[in-house]
Amino acid sequence: MKALVAAVALGLVLTSSVPAHAAGDDVLFTFSDPEISEASALTPLGSGLYATTNDSGDSGRVFTVDSRGDTVGVTHWAADPVDVEGLAPAGRSHVWVGDIGDNNSVWDSIRIAKVRVGRGERTVSPTVYELVYPDGPHNAESLLADPEGRVYVATKDWGGGSLYAVPKHLDPDGPNRLKEIAPVIPMATDGAFFPDGKHVVVRGYYSATIYDWPSMDRVGSFRTPDQEQGEAIGVTRSGEVVVTSEGIRAEVIRVDPGLISDVLGEDPPPSPDPHADETDPKADDSTDSTDGGDSDTGGAVGPAALVILAVAAYFLFRKRT
Repeated sequence: MKALVAAVALGLVLTSSVPAHAAGDDVLFTFSDPEISEASALTPLGSGLYATTNDSGDSGRVFTVDSRGDTVGVTHWAADPVDVEGLAPAGRSHVWVGDIGDNNSVWDSIRIAKVRVGRGERTVSPTVYELVYPDGPHNAESLLADPEGRVYVATKDWGGGSLYAVPKHLDPDGPNRLKEIAPVIPMATDGAFFPDGKHVVVRGYYSATIYDWPSMDRVGSFRTPDQEQGEAIGVTRSGEVVVTSEGIRAEVIRVDPGLISDVLGEDPPPSPDPHADETDPKADDSTDSTDGGDSDTGGAVGPAALVILAVAAYFLFRKRT
């Protein structure tokens, strides 16, 4: 019963203060590969390429998908990770992968690895870095990296999560101690930095919140497009916000740029093309079979909708946790 009450309260928080589904949201493509069944992260790579990964239950692999939704590359990096939940950009043709989804908050440590991605299939053996929280275990699904390359983890907690910074210089022998930075929204499922380095977006199942960086002052929130179990969010190099969901053949949707501009208090971008200023990293054309990885280091939601969403949240969160 307590969980149901919490779900109702959370549903009110997440939905009552943000606009309804925006008319300008744009479906960019649908994942055509049925192997992408539980997309829990989405990282734009440039030139219409995106990286995504399944969460718990899959082997350690990262999919590279083109702007038509076709899988054009797969990176195999681990045979049996525990619960991969996050991706973050890691420079040209690489992403950070986060084995961070500690649903019961019992792990002594979490793990991240930097892996090569792009066109072609490859198997890599990256250095896996062990991270520990300063205040005990947490569940997390959000892995972020700022434009300078520093990595962050945002926890997924009922009462509100926290953003933690990963050390700038990682010790492969670990453990590497995380540093708590600031609070974030409850039940955070993913996050990303904007390319200007001035803002961070953190999403939940129904909405996302933008913060100023580095102050982490809240700027505003917007409702994310309705999807089966929306968990992933990314920001392209041109500043477009894109989201996707778990489920086979899930859609990748560009959030209405005008909605983001309204939250930021800026003029809307002149071009609706999310790939207008992106270039394809040359290394994405590689088809190497092996790789050393990181060795070189519209209106408010009505009352009826609130009740429906809150009840749905109860069953959804009960499944997820």
